[in-house]
This record gives sequence, C-alpha cells and structure tokens, in this order.
Amino acid sequence: METGSGKKILIIEDEADVAELLTLNLRKAGYRVSTAADGASGLHKVRDDRPDFVILDLMLPKMSGLELCRILKSDAATAQVPILMLTAKAEEIDRIVGLEFGADDYVTKPFSPREIVLRIRAILRRAEMANESLTAGPISIDPARHEVRVDGKQVHLTSLEFKLLRVLMQRRGRVQDRDRLLNEVWGYESVIDTRTVDTHVRRLREKLGRAGDAIETVRGFGYRLRES
Repeated sequence: METGSGKKILIIEDEADVAELLTLNLRKAGYRVSTAADGASGLHKVRDDRPDFVILDLMLPKMSGLELCRILKSDAATAQVPILMLTAKAEEIDRIVGLEFGADDYVTKPFSPREIVLRIRAILRRAEMANESLTAGPISIDPARHEVRVDGKQVHLTSLEFKLLRVLMQRRGRVQDRDRLLNEVWGYESVIDTRTVDTHVRRLREKLGRAGDAIETVRGFGYRLRES
C-alpha cells in the first residue's frame, strides 16, 4: 500500500461521485480524507480542522471556489495550506485567475485519480521545502508566518510575489529563466506570455525598495538574486 503519511486532505466538491472517487483513491494512498459539499461549509472545515491539503472545486454552491481560495490565501492562519483546484472549466483565464489567487495547481475534469495523487505528493514535498526560513542580505522570509522583512520592517507581498521571491532566494546566485519561473511560481507552461514574470519582478523590486536591486535581470534569459 502506498503511504500518504496520514496527512489530512479536505475535498470541497459538490458532485458526490467525484468526491467519492477521490476519497477512495486518496485513502488507498494512505491519506486521511474529509469532504464538504459547498464553499461555505468548506471554509468552516478548513478553519476548524486545519487540513494539510485542500482539493477545491471551482464551481460550488454558496461560495465559489475562487472566492474561497482568495479568502484562505489572504488569511495568515490558512495561507500555507496547499490548494489543488479541480474543475470542469478548462478556459485559460479561469486557470490563471485561480493561480493568481494563490492556488498551487490546477486540474480539469475528467481527471486521472492517479495523477491527482502524484500531484498532491509533489505539492506537499514542495511545501515542506518552502517552510524553511531564508535570509539574503537585508531580506528575510518567514514562510510559517507568510512574512517578508527588509531590515526588520515588514513588506506586504501578494501570494505570487511571495512565491517568486522565495524561489529566487532558494536559488540565490543561479539564473532562473522566465519559463521555469512561470512553471514553478504560477504553475503553468510558457504558452502564457513571459512578460507576466517581468511585471511581477518589477512590482517585487518596488516593494523591496533599495533591497530590490539585488534581483538582477540577465538579459534575454531571466533573473537571479545576487550572492552578495
């Protein structure tokens, strides 16, 4: 039997057959599973039960998946809970909005239960690595509190800006090309305009003030955070 290390997964899905299929496969993989059939009850369960992972349908009664994702990712108490969005809507704009709100991955129906299990494992591994505190010169990141400070003063970043800075700090001194940043920070492939990365880097530099100068542009390739 595969092992999910007993981690708790909450499935927020209003289609009973989909929730049942996911529950069966996740329990086989060693996870503890609970379910919610609408957005409002899903929000209460996340806050009360503190799951290790959330599978979130986009189209839900009482509260949409997008709104629920936004609420969870904007609350320090739940911001670190990984979210996999699951939906029948395949339009690119829905995918982008979900990821902009802080979702960690996005799968469209119909799906392979085995793929869902593999994606959950990969996201949980990344989340464990992401919990390390990082420091680069005057910049420090505390993932547990979802805080960034420059010279001890807190800087307020969006979820995507936070992820972008964390990746650059984790790979300090190494150039990260735009396509890789798109895939790892936004979660989608380079069919999306890579200028998205440039826009977020510009905003990130502005928020970091003088410390933002440490993020170097490598012309024609991507970005890196200076070693010194």
